[in-house]
Amino acid sequence: MLRQYRDFSGRVRRAEYWMFTLVSVIISVVLAIIDAALGLSLGGFGVLGGLYGLAVLLPSPAVGARRLHDIGRTG
Repeated sequence: MLRQYRDFSGRVRRAEYWMFTLVSVIISVVLAIIDAALGLSLGGFGVLGGLYGLAVLLPSPAVGARRLHDIGRTG
């Protein structure tokens, strides 16, 4: 993920895609818990979770597009 975070061409295997998704969900949950514990929520949205969302704004669609290429569809 770190080497190809902005690469929309190529392919990604099923395990690699789901590992990215699993790690992303786990990080999001942990950051939401930390946001709630520290009281860092602004209007229902956590500050740390929002920063993480911005950090994966480009890698998420990139890995999705590469997965679509792997199953024979256009990304």
